[in-house]
Parts: sequence; C-alpha cells; structure tokens
Amino acid sequence: MAGEVVTVYAGEKPPEYWDAAVFMAGPTQRPRTSDATSWLAEAVALLCEQWASRGRLVVFVPEPRTDSYHHFTSKIVDWMNCGLQLADVVMFWWPEDIGTQLAFMNMTWGARNDSQRVVMGTSLNMPEFGRLLDYADSHAISTATTLVGAVRTVLDKIGEGSRRSGAECGIPLPIWRTQSFQRWYAAQTTAGNTMLGARPAWTFGVGPDNRLLLYWALRVSMRIAAEDRVKSNEVVISRPDISVMALYQRGATLDDTIVVLIREFRSPASTPDGFVHELPGGSGPASGGALDQAASETEEETGLVIDINRVRIHGSRQLAGTLSAHHAHLFAVEITDDELVHLRTIRSRPHGVGDTERTWIEITTFGEIRRERLVDWATLGMIAEVLLATTS
Repeated sequence: MAGEVVTVYAGEKPPEYWDAAVFMAGPTQRPRTSDATSWLAEAVALLCEQWASRGRLVVFVPEPRTDSYHHFTSKIVDWMNCGLQLADVVMFWWPEDIGTQLAFMNMTWGARNDSQRVVMGTSLNMPEFGRLLDYADSHAISTATTLVGAVRTVLDKIGEGSRRSGAECGIPLPIWRTQSFQRWYAAQTTAGNTMLGARPAWTFGVGPDNRLLLYWALRVSMRIAAEDRVKSNEVVISRPDISVMALYQRGATLDDTIVVLIREFRSPASTPDGFVHELPGGSGPASGGALDQAASETEEETGLVIDINRVRIHGSRQLAGTLSAHHAHLFAVEITDDELVHLRTIRSRPHGVGDTERTWIEITTFGEIRRERLVDWATLGMIAEVLLATTS
C-alpha cells in the first residue's frame, strides 16, 4: 500500500478515512522573517519523508494554510478540540525561543488526558528545558530533545497504523488495537448495529511510558438495528481479559464442597473488611494464552503449581455486561488431599507481587460462601458453574 500524507490545516475538514492521525501542538506562530522555516513545516516534511508506504497518515496543523487570519476564532478552537480528540498521537514541540510559561500552559493538555497518546519535544537550548522534561516524565509522557527525535517517537507509537473510516476514526490506535475493543465492535456489527460516533472518555495506562493500556472508556453513539433507534447516553468501558482458576474438592453435598479463594485489598471493594474475596486469577503477559495465564496467576497468588493437563476448561463470558466489555476465561482443578493440606499450612503467608498485589489464601465451603455473602455475584456464578458441572 502506497504511503500518503494528508495535511489538514486549521478550519479544514478531515478526510473520511486514515490509517493514523497526528495533531501538531505547541507554539504555532509563523516565522518572524520571510527566510525562516516554521517548525510545523519541518515536522510535516519529516513525517512525509519517514512515513513511506504505510497507508494514509493525516496530520492536523493548527495554523491556516495561508495568512488569511492571525487569530483564533471560536470555529478554529472547535476545530482544534476535534483534532485533539481524533488524533492517535499528539506531538508537542517547543523551540528554544519560546517561554516556559506558555510551554507549561500548552502541555497541560497532555497531563489532563491520556499521556499514552502524547509525545513532548523541546530543544536543549530552550530556557529551563529540564523542568519540562521532568514534568513530562512525572506524567509518563514520551519525550524527545530534537524535532527529528520527536517525529521518530511519534512514528514508533503509530507503527503500521490501522485503517479506520467514518465513526471509526474517533477510536485512537491504543484502544482500536485492544482485543477487548475488537471483540466488542465485532459483536455489535454482527448484531447489525452501527457505530455513529465515538470518542475516548479516558484511558489508564501502566508500565514504562504507560504503554500497557489497562483500562479504556469510550463515549459511543450506536444505531440499534433490532429496535431502529439510536442510543447515545452510555460509555463502553473495558480492560484486558482475565483468566480465573477455581480450586475445589468435592464434598458430600454441594454446600460441603471445599473452595479455595484468595483475599486481597482492592480499592473499589465495598465490603465490610475492605477486601475482595475471589478465585485466583488475573491478566498479564503469559505467552501460552488464557490457560497458561490462569495457571501462572494461581501459582503467584496461592503458591500452588498446577499441571495444566489436569485443568477443565469452562470457556469465557462477560463479567458485567452493563459495565465492562472484558471477559473472564474460567478454568477449574479438583485439588488432592495433599494439595489441600499444603494450602492450609501456607494460608498465613502472603502471596502476590510486592506491594502492588498481596493475596491471602482462604479455604471455605460453597455453603459458607453463600451464607456469609463472601463473594460478589460474578464470582458466585463462576463457582456455581464449576461445581454444577462436576455433578452433571
């Protein structure tokens, strides 16, 4: 596919489709002398040179194509807000002759919004450039100290891009590329529904430079085919899928069946003790898929090593269809007497990963779980699925 760079200047309408979009932010005044070159023109030229054969790249440039105006009207401000929302990456650049006060004022957009989409560049010769770099680092914003480096960082974030058209252009690449978004979108289109509009509400990233997108939320407008109406008052929230392992030992009755839970402090918990009580599980980088992830999480949170050949697979479902689009992949293992004894001997010992995850083993019965209301409805449903399957 031949590479194409489409430059959209202030007030101009963007095209109907693209593979990636960049908004050029920072000071936008034109050069004071006729022989000087605008940094924006240099940046666009670098993008054209390096984009090569990656499909269509749209570059939003917040200045006029000509010198037909010299101030920002409300129409241009609206155009800028729209471009900022549509961009896969927002690139800030401050030349050495710009004041730090204006630089900090402009950069607050990157701090208030998802820094995953932001690249901040500043010349080493700009006064107090170190303050800007420290500020960006504290907000996990990618940085560069040359215009060439800033453009290279932008293209690294974009990669090969991905073709989107119409309302799809409102989905930035970090969200578009997630498995949870693609599954949700495929389900909607299979049902005959049409996305009429979308824009990010917020994102939450973790890891170096916030590159791992942990949570995302989209404001969407959907045409519902089965009802011939439009619904525009909801947010789609999601995160990576989780893999869950139910460890149990059958008893004389269903209520007597032993179930292994883990107890962990989680900030959203609205329980009497402030902890969640749930099955071992989570999400992460396990290379073998959901089953290996479930076994890895079980070892991490309980210390028990599971042979995956013993595992029974129960499939995946959404946990809360009115809240989040992500799925739980459910697995189960009936533990031996020796394993149960081992778990009892180590339940006073914390497990997990440092201060970010500290888990404790709880050994209970299905009857106690129901009577004491130990778990949430989603966890209760997963336990019931596993135990009922063993009696059928």
